[in-house]
Amino acid sequence: MFVLSSDKEELFQNVLTQVAEQFSRAFKINELKTEVSNRLAMLEKRVELEGMKVVEIDKCRNDIRNLREEMISRNHRYCSFLEDNKKLTPRRDVPSYPKYMLSQQTIEALKKPAFDVWLWEPNEVRSMLSCLEHMYHDLGLVKDFNINPITLKRWLLCIHDNYRNNPFHNFRHCFCVTQMMYSMICLCSLQEKFTQVDILILMTAAVCHDLDHPGYNNTYQVNARTELAVRYNDLSPLENHHCAVAFQIFSQPDCNIFSHFDPEAFKQIRQGTITLILATDMARHGEILDSFKQKVDIFDYTDEEHVTCLKMVLIKCCDISNEVRPMEVAEPWVDCLLEEYFMQSDREKTEGLPVAPFMDREKVTKPTAQIGFIKFVLIPMFETVMKLFPQIEEAMVQPLRESRDRYEELKQIDDAMNEVGEHMTRAAMTTKRNRVIYSP
Repeated sequence: MFVLSSDKEELFQNVLTQVAEQFSRAFKINELKTEVSNRLAMLEKRVELEGMKVVEIDKCRNDIRNLREEMISRNHRYCSFLEDNKKLTPRRDVPSYPKYMLSQQTIEALKKPAFDVWLWEPNEVRSMLSCLEHMYHDLGLVKDFNINPITLKRWLLCIHDNYRNNPFHNFRHCFCVTQMMYSMICLCSLQEKFTQVDILILMTAAVCHDLDHPGYNNTYQVNARTELAVRYNDLSPLENHHCAVAFQIFSQPDCNIFSHFDPEAFKQIRQGTITLILATDMARHGEILDSFKQKVDIFDYTDEEHVTCLKMVLIKCCDISNEVRPMEVAEPWVDCLLEEYFMQSDREKTEGLPVAPFMDREKVTKPTAQIGFIKFVLIPMFETVMKLFPQIEEAMVQPLRESRDRYEELKQIDDAMNEVGEHMTRAAMTTKRNRVIYSP
């Protein structure tokens, strides 16, 4: 069995001793957390820089994990505090899911809008994390911004932990939106148009855009006067919350992929990410699209306002892009969305709140839910983007048109069946009435 060298062993012993001493001072718990975090980050950095063998790396990781367990065991009275904050606390047990683990077929498929986001079961999280990690490496973001690969892994794990298990707004949706953003960057050659900082903002906003979504939309938050609605004065409460959670995660040193940015550069990243996440509020759809339509025919990549507007439209496209994918990939998302809608409308009925017709299980069907959305929201937006990037017509706009046609056909079938059903009901009632009238 491999044994750590004396200097490393001494280092671990010193950390344990100092941790035990610090924990005896309850009033310094926050300072202690920062100190321990920095020490462990230093150990992990040594692992990375010294190029240790796999067995040595595993041993160091085990020692790090044991250190954390030792901290908790010595301070049972703080266990409840740690439990309450575990979602925003970065994981130490970073799994080994290297980017090279992906097959070449998967790597190529990731660049296409038709990618099947249902390839993996919900418990196969590491495959999706591996794909997200690959995207950051492939776009050159890790190299260009000197992102620590271990920090990237831990950040993605923490992101996963802060998406809830909603029917629709869950981590798979996060992956789906980010993969579509990656495919648009590749398809539209956006790295030739945008700076790498812009690409970093686009990808990071996509990853973070629905963090800690509760499964009930802004309308419910406002009507129910929830804590989020009160906190954000009814103005995009969910989107503001997603931003807040995102930067709470970044405030953890072990999850800060922006740690090498100077304060001014970080400010730019922060503002850009917030702007894009806030743009995903559908209440602002008309405002944002109208602004883009005014710019698209005279678009200027040197104009910061133009570029920001385009980035806002791009994340909006990715956020609601399910119908761009093949039918067998897109349709399960409709079921997930309707399930979440019905969950909300049932609660609204129970609480005596207004219910939107498109969310009422007694009024909506798949075709009626999709036709208007595809015709009046998706196609106009994607066709406007197509003016700048004609290459998306075949891969993205045409599938939307086909989806619209398919749902219109389904609606015609539903209407015909309903008409037949109503006719049969009327005929049965007439027959029953005649029997009553003419019965001896």
